[in-house]
Amino acid sequence: MKDIIIVRYGHRPARDSRMTTHIALIARALGASGMIITDIRDEKIKSTVKNVNENWGGNFFIEMGTKWKKLVHEIKKNDDLLIHLTMYGVKLKKSIIKKIRKIKKNVYIFVGSQKVPHEIYKWANFNIAISNQPQSECGALAIFLDRLFFGKNLYLSFENAKLRVIPTLHGKKIEEINNDY
Repeated sequence: MKDIIIVRYGHRPARDSRMTTHIALIARALGASGMIITDIRDEKIKSTVKNVNENWGGNFFIEMGTKWKKLVHEIKKNDDLLIHLTMYGVKLKKSIIKKIRKIKKNVYIFVGSQKVPHEIYKWANFNIAISNQPQSECGALAIFLDRLFFGKNLYLSFENAKLRVIPTLHGKKIEEINNDY
């Protein structure tokens, strides 16, 4: 795989801002390169991710406003992989994950916030279900990325971080990192 990019479809700022932010944070923490929010701009989410990158490192990107059909046509034209996470998809099995891992293309993971257009079900290379029950798109994305990376991305650290968590059994501890060497 090359880059993993989350495509957030149907974001409604008044209703979905927190959920879309959580999707971006989960994607970043588990190794995705960035996220595209289709059809709309929400600068608050972009600002939040920028602040997280500045403090915790990395270069996770957010793009906004791209029309979803144009984006999907571009993905298909470039012969990249389009994965749609949906409760209506096939169960996430090792055989599917193995196929995805072998593909040497960009992987776009389509995550909806409202009813997904029927074209996505047809155009996706894989319609994958974490469960065939109603579920959270955040949970589905986290489980999918965890399985995709063999669980190895659970404790990533990022270049240019200013802060780092010191794991503790009780309480919380954050350390400032001196990058002046």
